[in-house]
Amino acid sequence: MLNGRKPLSLPAQIFDLLLIELTNWRWSWRSMLIIATIAPLLSIVALGVFARDAGPEALRYVLTGNVVMALMFGIMGNVQSRFNFMRVMGGLDFFATLPVSKFALILAVVLGFLLLSLPSIVVTAGLGALILGVPLSISPLILLVVPACAVPLAGIGAIIGIRGRTPQESGAINLLVTLVLAGLGPVLIPPERLPDWLVAVGRASPATYAASALRETLLGPVTAALAVDLLALCSFGLVSFWLVGRYLDWRQR
Repeated sequence: MLNGRKPLSLPAQIFDLLLIELTNWRWSWRSMLIIATIAPLLSIVALGVFARDAGPEALRYVLTGNVVMALMFGIMGNVQSRFNFMRVMGGLDFFATLPVSKFALILAVVLGFLLLSLPSIVVTAGLGALILGVPLSISPLILLVVPACAVPLAGIGAIIGIRGRTPQESGAINLLVTLVLAGLGPVLIPPERLPDWLVAVGRASPATYAASALRETLLGPVTAALAVDLLALCSFGLVSFWLVGRYLDWRQR
């Protein structure tokens, strides 16, 4: 009991915190969408020039790899920035005074940026398919795959934001991690065009499984490999969120 009142349930906490998060971005969501869309589309145009000579499979990798990039720019980067801002500016102290769980705050931030990123993901996939001439074959399972891809990437962003000492340091680390994840394994490039060691290392990256799951549900066909991708993404997500909860100190300065 809190002042004679029952504390809010976890879903109610998440919903209220989500409204707070969405309100914070009511003036800047347009610029966020533009940034999260332009970079992947420019990458599609540039890589598509070289991938056309490599065949349709290479074009498929370019498209889905850049949808993953849209997720990293739109979710991982923004979650990183948000948590670092709250840590540096004392926002975590404010939320610590409220009768809410820190895991409710984490989920609300991730869900908020996922909702704000959906338009950029749709535009990147749609325009990218037109630019590259890749036919889409969208499976209903895409509704499960996109959140599964977003969760581990958001967890990585939150860890960077919480651990970064300054916004500049946190932003630089996030950009470096984004480039590493995009180049680590068969995300943008088919595995047969990569050295074996890089393909093997890529198995330790959530971006590899995100790109694979998106290829199956955006372009088809859906195979049993999707279950492996989802299991890996869920495992990465659980580990990253456990680390966020471990490192997130309400009174951290």
